[in-house]
Amino acid sequence: MKTNLSSQIKLDRIPRRYYDPQGEIELAALTREEKVYTKIFENVNDGSRYIADSIVRYIKRYVAEKGKCVLALGAGTSTHSVYAELIKLCKNGEVSFKDVIVYNISEFFPLLPDGPSTLKRLNDVFLQHIDIKPENIRTIDPAVTKEDMFDYCKAYEQSIANEGGIDVTVCEVGAIGTLAFNEPGSTASSLCRLVLLGSEARHIVSSDYNCENVPTTAITLGISNLLSARRVVTMAWGENRASIIKRTVEEPASAADPASFLQNHPHAKIVVDLPAAEELTRISQPWKVTSCEWNDKLIRRAIVWLCDMTGKPILKLTDKDYNDWGLGELLALYGSAYNVNIKIFNDLQHTITGWPGGKPNADDTYRPERANPYPKRVIVFSPHPDDDVISMGGTLKRLVDQKHDVHVAYETSGNIAVGDEDMMRYFLMMDKIAPMFGFQTEGFNKLSKDVSSFVAQKKAGEMDSADIREIKTMIRQAEATIACNYIGVKPQNIHFLRLPFYETGTIKKGDLSEADIEIVKKLLEDVKPHQIFVAGDLADPHGTHRVCTDAVFAALYELRNEDWMRDCRIWMYRGAWAEWEIDHIEMAVPISPEELRFKRNSILKHQSQMENAPFLGDDDRLFWQRAEERNRATASLYEKLGLASYEAMEAFVEYPPIKD
Repeated sequence: MKTNLSSQIKLDRIPRRYYDPQGEIELAALTREEKVYTKIFENVNDGSRYIADSIVRYIKRYVAEKGKCVLALGAGTSTHSVYAELIKLCKNGEVSFKDVIVYNISEFFPLLPDGPSTLKRLNDVFLQHIDIKPENIRTIDPAVTKEDMFDYCKAYEQSIANEGGIDVTVCEVGAIGTLAFNEPGSTASSLCRLVLLGSEARHIVSSDYNCENVPTTAITLGISNLLSARRVVTMAWGENRASIIKRTVEEPASAADPASFLQNHPHAKIVVDLPAAEELTRISQPWKVTSCEWNDKLIRRAIVWLCDMTGKPILKLTDKDYNDWGLGELLALYGSAYNVNIKIFNDLQHTITGWPGGKPNADDTYRPERANPYPKRVIVFSPHPDDDVISMGGTLKRLVDQKHDVHVAYETSGNIAVGDEDMMRYFLMMDKIAPMFGFQTEGFNKLSKDVSSFVAQKKAGEMDSADIREIKTMIRQAEATIACNYIGVKPQNIHFLRLPFYETGTIKKGDLSEADIEIVKKLLEDVKPHQIFVAGDLADPHGTHRVCTDAVFAALYELRNEDWMRDCRIWMYRGAWAEWEIDHIEMAVPISPEELRFKRNSILKHQSQMENAPFLGDDDRLFWQRAEERNRATASLYEKLGLASYEAMEAFVEYPPIKD
């Protein structure tokens, strides 16, 4: 069973020499925009092993020199894979932590009974699995009072000084540029102190720690404390960290991005995987720092960048523009600006289609989708019961209108995203109409009373009862059914898969299992689709989209030898958090003003996910607002490049199924 195929999606072919240059001269050229040493690995596993090996070397060096090694450790999620590697090395006898002293770099204040704790997390993922002496684990005392806070923080710093200072600081670069709980605004001279956690930080903590009861304050070592270490090793994984890594590594150090102060340390290093490095110059714009290995996607990216720099559409770019902005190599390859311009213009023009299922009886040589067979059997996989309309509502409507046999498969129940107030609205209504229609039975009365009592006494973070989860599931199914009816999807083509991994009753989900994959396989075998649409939100902040995508990819892998799979194409869409970069887009479906309003209305059918939805994330816009602005931005970009002007566009990337 292959359950992590989404990690093998490679939208770009990145030459190894860009991220792992051989030789000091090439390294210096490629990294000349970078202000802190940055090591890039192809994947998280390789990066984590590198960091673990580095930490082992530091431990052995400092223990040999002075009899001990002092580590300041963070508990961020990015560190967990590193700690897993260190545990393996310890159990294999390659390192001992008996002479290691660990300082916890931050802790929540106050520690709430059902709230998060960094020390507990460190113990769970690392400390209890190694041979460290209990007395060598030092942490911030959450019992300290605010009145004594200043003196206590000074004492914690003095304790570190008494041990000879920190030898190695190990922590992640946070999603908003944090080091420990040093949020934007923290200065380079900041010391150990009590800090206020902003709403964005608390939202991240709630997600990372699987809890809703997050303290508003925390105690943290300051930037000055962390960077006083002899060595500083930080890390970040995944494309959702790409923008902050770009700012941390290449832009001037600023309190707006506290991690950027790593630039001031002579022995700091940042370790990232390729997705987290995708906005660094040597990866995203290599023509600025080296001679390139040009392919169609890189050429498209370079031309789009050149259009942005010059303010010109593609067909107005000149030889001088190419030379002035360092893209003379393309002139040498293609002979003239005109030749490059027309190639990229045509490439982009061919991505646009008003027939997402393929246009029947038409020449499909340059169309994203093939003309035949027609009509097609189509499955749209939606992780939650609204992602279909948020991400591709306009395309979904076109597929239905163009007479394809469209199925929509909702992979999870989405029940935890229904607020108690939204659920109680239905009970208040039913309590009123029950006497009118004669269903005021003993069973209904008991259910209504039990639900009302549970909600009234419910504690923050408490799991819903099985009955309430089922009721919330029904609410989401009803909303999805109404939206599908509005679009025109046949009732028998609406599928609620309710994959088991999701049904934990909490934010944290279970692991993908054979049971999940079998459910998806059965639907695929029943429908035998010619076309599949699946979520490609690899940076989904809650992970559910990615697990759902892995379930589909795993099922497709197991069915790879079926005859119908040879005639099936898989398209990836993106949802509320991000859009595909234009150099990756392979199909762009235009949306008219009327169709955009229709899409908005289909999203609004999901009433429980409007203003009260608990997972709107760090973006204050509602889902329909995000979708419209994202779709309009894609259309605007095409227009600026000199292509046709549309109200909005939905974009897709084709997924080539793994065959081996």
